[in-house]
Amino acid sequence: MSEAKFVPEIAPNPPQRALALHRQLDRVWANGPGLWGQITAVNHTTLGLRFMGTALIFFAIGGILAMLIRAQLATPQGAFLDTDLYNQFFTMHGSIMMFLFAIPMLEGLAIYMLPKILGTRDMAFPRLTALGYWCYLFGGLILLIALFAGVAPRDGWFMYTPLSSATYSPGINADVWLLGITFVEISAICAAVEITVTILRQRAPGMKLTQMPLLAWYMLGTSAMMLVGFPPLILGSILLEVERAFDWPFFDVARGGDPLLWQHLFWLFGHPEVYIIFLPAAGVLSTIIPVLCRTTIVGYGAIVAAIVALVFLSFGLWVHHMFTVGIPHMALAFFSAASVLVAVPTAVQVFAWIGTMWKGQPQLRLPMLHVLGFFLTFVMGGLTGVMLAIVPFNWQAHDTAFVTAHLHYVLIGGFVFPMMAAATYWMPQITGRAPIKGLGAAAFWVILIGFHGTFFIMHLTGLMGMPRRIDVYPANPEWTWLNLTSSIFGFVMTIGFALFALDLILQALMGRRTARNPWRAPTLEWAMLLPTPSYTFASLPLPQQQDAQARLTLARGEGALPGAARGVRELLVTDAGTARPDHVAVLPGNSALPLGLAAAIGLFVLMMLAGLYWLTLPALALVAALVWRWGRGMAFTRDHAPVTVAPGLDLPVQCHTPMTLSHTGAVCLLVANGTLFASLLFGVGFLSVVAPGWPAPPPGHGGVAEAWMIGATLVALVFGAFAVRLADRARRSGAGMLAGAGAGAGFVSNLVALALIAWLAGTALDDPTGHARDALRGVLAGYVGLHAFIVTGFAAFAFDQARRGEIAPSRPGSLPGWRLWQDYTAATALIAAAIVLWQGGAA
Repeated sequence: MSEAKFVPEIAPNPPQRALALHRQLDRVWANGPGLWGQITAVNHTTLGLRFMGTALIFFAIGGILAMLIRAQLATPQGAFLDTDLYNQFFTMHGSIMMFLFAIPMLEGLAIYMLPKILGTRDMAFPRLTALGYWCYLFGGLILLIALFAGVAPRDGWFMYTPLSSATYSPGINADVWLLGITFVEISAICAAVEITVTILRQRAPGMKLTQMPLLAWYMLGTSAMMLVGFPPLILGSILLEVERAFDWPFFDVARGGDPLLWQHLFWLFGHPEVYIIFLPAAGVLSTIIPVLCRTTIVGYGAIVAAIVALVFLSFGLWVHHMFTVGIPHMALAFFSAASVLVAVPTAVQVFAWIGTMWKGQPQLRLPMLHVLGFFLTFVMGGLTGVMLAIVPFNWQAHDTAFVTAHLHYVLIGGFVFPMMAAATYWMPQITGRAPIKGLGAAAFWVILIGFHGTFFIMHLTGLMGMPRRIDVYPANPEWTWLNLTSSIFGFVMTIGFALFALDLILQALMGRRTARNPWRAPTLEWAMLLPTPSYTFASLPLPQQQDAQARLTLARGEGALPGAARGVRELLVTDAGTARPDHVAVLPGNSALPLGLAAAIGLFVLMMLAGLYWLTLPALALVAALVWRWGRGMAFTRDHAPVTVAPGLDLPVQCHTPMTLSHTGAVCLLVANGTLFASLLFGVGFLSVVAPGWPAPPPGHGGVAEAWMIGATLVALVFGAFAVRLADRARRSGAGMLAGAGAGAGFVSNLVALALIAWLAGTALDDPTGHARDALRGVLAGYVGLHAFIVTGFAAFAFDQARRGEIAPSRPGSLPGWRLWQDYTAATALIAAAIVLWQGGAA
């Protein structure tokens, strides 16, 4: 391995025939034929385009709903929609734009672009990408079907309690949102893990973190925020659904709950989401502006520092959405100051882009028009955001149309305009065709005029006191003409978006063939055939080949890991910091398993919606069986010889190293899992300290028996942690039978822990419907029980691998992953046990 320590010394491979390499790679990496081939595709190019195409369809649906809303608000006492339908439409408009358009669009952009700009062939977990897409599609379809059936959610895209509780929102409308959006959020977590691992472990050899494209830095910051930002909302959705379905009173004031807990959990996600949406768009700007200005970016290091600052600061702002709920003045001052402070790293980026344009020679081509639209719109939205960060002004403007206008200036200015710039910039890369002249520019001007005519005026409507989220309003002269004007310009904006979509369609179908690099960009995504081949690079870029000029040398196989001589999908895994080549990963091929697993999860969601809770158990059993099958597809049954990546550089295959892509992915998933658990602990602390009805009534159960059961559970889980270490030590020494015995012991101990948790929940804990304390104790027991089930499955899988001979001295198999999850389960069980004993008075 000493050859791999000095990346710049890696010698290029001898040149080969480019056409022969192309055919060899395409046989391995291409999608299957026909419709079934598209369904089973796991290639990042296919799935990235599919994510973005589906997101655009949802964007169109959300836009239609927006026009129906504007039609209702065009006149006072509008009769176009009744109140219930209006509430469904404005709830679905916000939910679609946030969860079914913006987040999936950035996921699709990352999935499509990252391998191309990092110099690799695919994302780290292709089947996980496909699973994420199907979960996104099925979750979105559940919401759309509910809309057409007249049972769509109607309590706002924020679902504030108690309005969304079973008492005030009977029926399944709120359940559709809670379960459908949570289903979609599985896709977001999948994408976050995928993006993080790909950026950290799959950069081209020698591409250090400080040398990678800024778009990758932005995507890394985005994925980190998604891993930490989405779990609070997932937890809140679960708690609210459990309250609605089983009457556990997390948000019921009369029984120790508090509706403000929902607001905290929601905005712990909701405000970072603004930056989750903005950062990829800013990455697009940092890519396009230098190219169209014929220069390099100004302030690379400052921009990276600004990205890191935004990632951290975004999690300290959520309370500015709650300035009017009655929080202490000290907290108001802190969160107001933090909300103003976040403008600093944003301004650093804006001035870096302006400096780049000043330094270079800007070309006023179509992508640059959308960039200028971003500057005009987003900066105005940022300034109104600073206004809303000031508490006295916030108290006046809260829940008025001013906030609606600010939100759209930030989201459309900070995301939609950059995404339109991205579409016009990369469409030649996607389609291999040049744009149709004239139509794109006309669409831009119509959108820009329509947008500002709609939402700039809405600022004035809000300052004149008009509330948001209302379907009718009195015929106040100061509101009437402003609303009518906003509605007219809203339809103008819609025409502009229709022209933009037509422009893209005509370019894809009728545009002339484009040059290989029409923008003369230096970045790696232009160092390949157009349209992009299924394998991306015929050989992976070495340090001296990491720009668009290396197109021919890479096509001839002069980079690392040329071709697909072994007939499998291979890519290079590198060190996270220095991008030193570490090992070769073999990726799975096309598979229907992601579709089947997403369908099984969807079956669980549908049974929950139907109230057939007993039928959720077979659905969960099917999910577990498919997860087992998924793991079997990752197993290696024999040793593999090292792979020659370049002259003098032979690397092991992934089965012979513990620090695989899967291991890094497991760490990322546990970060998200730990955030969810921390959010649950926040909920425990918040209700214990703030909610009325505390201290809770004395428990009816508990005492010494409860303490003994909890202690026995902890002992069993800790013994499982000991067992996995025993199995791994035996594996290293070549004692295969002892490794299997260790896995078997771990299985038994974890199964005992699972049984003890079930017994504890059924006999020792109080009725969770009586008080929020007991409901929280039930959730803690359920959380630990779920993880006990997971590590029981890990132990069983390791035992099966040992039985099959898949665990050997040079092949750790599933043991490293089991150890991570076992240690996490034991640690969280210890914390949960302390809380349960403290709350029950048995400590």
